[in-house]
Amino acid sequence: MDAQELKALQAPLKDRYRQDPNAGVVTLRAQGRLAEGIACRVETGRALVEAGLHPATGGSGTQACSGDMLLEALVACAGVTLGAVATALGIALRDARVLAEGDLDFRGTLGVAKDAPVGFRDIRLRFELEADAPEEQLKKLVELTERYCVVLQTIRNSPPVTVVAA
Repeated sequence: MDAQELKALQAPLKDRYRQDPNAGVVTLRAQGRLAEGIACRVETGRALVEAGLHPATGGSGTQACSGDMLLEALVACAGVTLGAVATALGIALRDARVLAEGDLDFRGTLGVAKDAPVGFRDIRLRFELEADAPEEQLKKLVELTERYCVVLQTIRNSPPVTVVAA
């Protein structure tokens, strides 16, 4: 897909959202069901993923870890956004890798140390880009990718989360 095809694809959507801001609000959903042992089966839309405990909390390592899945979602979103922005800017990428890593102190989630946070205390996102574009253009590409990556912006500016038991 080139920049003109992308613009043609998105133009009617952008026009609609400008005219009716509520049309741009879409509710995404995910669901899971407890599985055998300490696990949760999550429907991804393409397959079923079984998530379980990370080995640092007693898991076997044979199931997906939700922390890994969070980083994978970040990489997926950043990668798709990078591709869309590169296309829109007309930057031909020969190759691009998106890498995310995050630091967890499992003492927090295991309740071993009250001063240890539950959750990631640091996440790093890195882009390895191969292109003939000038450095300034690649910098702009990363800046715009960062700006428009839904998962990255959600992590940075966490929305209110409501928890309900039914």
